[in-house]
Amino acid sequence: MSTKKTEVAITGMTCAACANRVEKGLQKLPGVSQATVNFATEKASVVYDDEQASASAMQHKIEQLGYGVRQEEIDFSIQGMTCANCSARIEKVLGKMEGVQLANVNLAMETGHISYNPNAVKPEDFIKRIQSLGYDAILNQESDEAADYKQQEIKKKTRLFWISAAFSFPLLWTMFSHFSFTSWMYVPDILMNPLVQWGLATPVQFWIGASFYKGAYFSLKNKSANMDVLVALGTSAAYFYSVYLVLANWNMSHNMGLYFETSAVLITLIILGKVFEARAKGRSSDAIKKLMKLQPQHALVERGDEFVSLPISEVKTGDILLIKPGASIPVDAAVLSGNSAVDESMLTGESLPVDKEAGDAVFAATVNSNGSLRVQADKIGKDTVLSNIIRVVEQAQGSKAPIQRLADQISSIFVPVVVGIAVITFIIWYFLVSPGNFPAALESTIAVLVIACPCALGLATPTSIMAGSGRAAEQGVLFKTAESLENTKHIDTIVLDKTGTITNGHPVVTDFIPVANFDLTDLKNLAASAESQSEHPVAQAISDFGDANLNVSSFEAIPGHGIRATVANRQIVMGNRRLMEGIAIDESQAEIFERDGKTVMFIAVDGQYGGLVAVADTVKENAKQAIQEMRDMGLHVVMLTGDQEQTAMAIAKQVGIDEVFAGVLPAEKADVILKLQEQGRRVAMAGDGLNDAPALATADVGMAMGTGTAIAMEAADITLMQGDLLRVVDAIRMSRLTVRNIKQNLFWALAYNTIGIPIAAAGFLAPWLAGAAMAFSSVSVVMNALRLQRVKLNK
Repeated sequence: MSTKKTEVAITGMTCAACANRVEKGLQKLPGVSQATVNFATEKASVVYDDEQASASAMQHKIEQLGYGVRQEEIDFSIQGMTCANCSARIEKVLGKMEGVQLANVNLAMETGHISYNPNAVKPEDFIKRIQSLGYDAILNQESDEAADYKQQEIKKKTRLFWISAAFSFPLLWTMFSHFSFTSWMYVPDILMNPLVQWGLATPVQFWIGASFYKGAYFSLKNKSANMDVLVALGTSAAYFYSVYLVLANWNMSHNMGLYFETSAVLITLIILGKVFEARAKGRSSDAIKKLMKLQPQHALVERGDEFVSLPISEVKTGDILLIKPGASIPVDAAVLSGNSAVDESMLTGESLPVDKEAGDAVFAATVNSNGSLRVQADKIGKDTVLSNIIRVVEQAQGSKAPIQRLADQISSIFVPVVVGIAVITFIIWYFLVSPGNFPAALESTIAVLVIACPCALGLATPTSIMAGSGRAAEQGVLFKTAESLENTKHIDTIVLDKTGTITNGHPVVTDFIPVANFDLTDLKNLAASAESQSEHPVAQAISDFGDANLNVSSFEAIPGHGIRATVANRQIVMGNRRLMEGIAIDESQAEIFERDGKTVMFIAVDGQYGGLVAVADTVKENAKQAIQEMRDMGLHVVMLTGDQEQTAMAIAKQVGIDEVFAGVLPAEKADVILKLQEQGRRVAMAGDGLNDAPALATADVGMAMGTGTAIAMEAADITLMQGDLLRVVDAIRMSRLTVRNIKQNLFWALAYNTIGIPIAAAGFLAPWLAGAAMAFSSVSVVMNALRLQRVKLNK
């Protein structure tokens, strides 16, 4: 018996009774000799027999009781994966480790993501486990370190290719000389010597090709089969058959029908394909690289009476910084003084600079255009908006789309099936097609093994996800997961919240009409000064519309009706019809405005009717265009609002929406989504991500509308950095294009093997051509995915 002690961090406990409940539950587990739960520290200390109890059992028990175990997450880079079987095997093994809640391995990004219980397993354990499978891994604690790790791998593959090419070229030369149309080629006799060919092929087979043997060994050891198995089988068959011929025909010097060039050229071509593939995959993560490079490395920080340049790592929350014209802003901060325009296009995709003054927020990596700003650091390092964006994009690129399950299922059985087809091909050729012709049977068998390598199949989905989500992020559209990226494609109904989504979210004066005997400017200033004493949003709009600098000696707010005030010794009454009793007002003009969804306030000065003002929440600039584009995409557009029906219908008419749900309370919005889903609709909901949270969570796809200041990363499946409805259109279009790109990749990857294997089996494809075609298929899949980075979206 081995006794261990561990601590478990628990979430969700609200009182001491919760702690007692968890403590009793843990004490009842088999093998647990002692369990103490501290409500203050939210931790459980457990002594247990590791042969009878485990951290997973404790976690399961805690979750059964309605609480959670605090998980940690890590990311790491993995080298040595060659196909979807490799990533699937690593993922499966990591997923079975003690304390692991989730394991995701991405072949295209060559990364892994693990959510785990730190009390049960350590990051170093994952690295050791990956290495035991025959791969190499490094924790992504520093992004620069991980990037350098990948660059070193590309350099290593490139170096191996050139060495392999140097040994293989003479063999390729001799191979071409065998063709009738190249009979004119001169080949030195020494290159035709079997021993020289053997000497040239051997370092390629066992030095350059060592990674294939290593990968095949570990794959078979773990009762699996990957691309390395196919390459090792194919090239070994050609190499060792040639060795046999050399040894069996020692006295012959030429024309022995050797296949050294087949094995060497195959390995060289496959290595070349891996170099191209690695470089292309590096381009698919360009969006994240660009974001990471945006943040400056130094900042001008106030120290005493001067500003000194300090590394960004030394800036602390609360520090005062100086942002000069043309400089990038190093942290999220609040403007203390100064005026300028800031280019926030890297956050929102909006090309026009945003004016900033005291009290406004600015964000890391945005660019100060013209004036100097004195700011106070609010969020630094990993807490900035930029870091959150990078984190969300990386999370989306590292996750799996549902469509990838098809590729994973096919890959899991693909290699054994191909080996079986290769064996059948050899038997048919050797015994039926060309009885006793071992070389012909061998060539066809090798061609089948090589052309069937499932690299392209494994890359088809993740490369498209990387490119698509990265391009969307550049335009201010953040997909939280690959699943949300795929699901957005399937929606047929889009529900739009009115306030803050279709409209600007704050009322403004749209019309101000004085009667003939009142001066417009005088009346505006009287009204603005009177309303300046009220905090009502409509009052604020009127106050902003005029010059509120007149003296207000008395003020009375009448809830639901309006105000009374004395302004510059004049009696001002502003409000609805009930407040205007006894005063003749212009009803006809008011009714016209009200039919358009506007709020009308009547103005009386010293007991005389002075005019009226109409206030409304105005429609956003691009709302009508965006909604028309949604309809052109075949979407049914619905508006959802808590406003009265008349106002809602007026707004809907302006922007071209036919179906409206008005007078809906925030708690009832989710019910409307459910009602639409019960009709068989796939519903997306776009709202502000705060009071619309229940509806966003209920929808098949939730889209949180925001600006740089309110990003609501956790409120929905997609975060739109701008409050512009055109970003909703961009999200839908990007989803559709990405899923279409994935399907193209999967089709060509499967079609390539479906067509290529029979051609190779029929003897119409030389092994070296099969190797070139296999390498090209992987590169073509990645290049097709990279087309998504050039997609033009709404500006």
